Amino acid sequence: MVEPINLNKARKARAKAEAKAQAAQNRGVFGVKKAERTVSRLEAERARRQLDDAKRED
Repeated sequence: MVEPINLNKARKARAKAEAKAQAAQNRGVFGVKKAERTVSRLEAERARRQLDDAKRED
């Protein structure tokens, strides 16, 4: 026979898991300091510029 489950606990566990996933996503988006964002943006632009400079004109 199947063991009965407490629907209230299941609902709370699902909500907790969703909140944890949202928190992880927010840490990725908002957890970076402004100086780090600036540095990463400048590095990406420098890499793009370096790639463009290395292209051969045909």
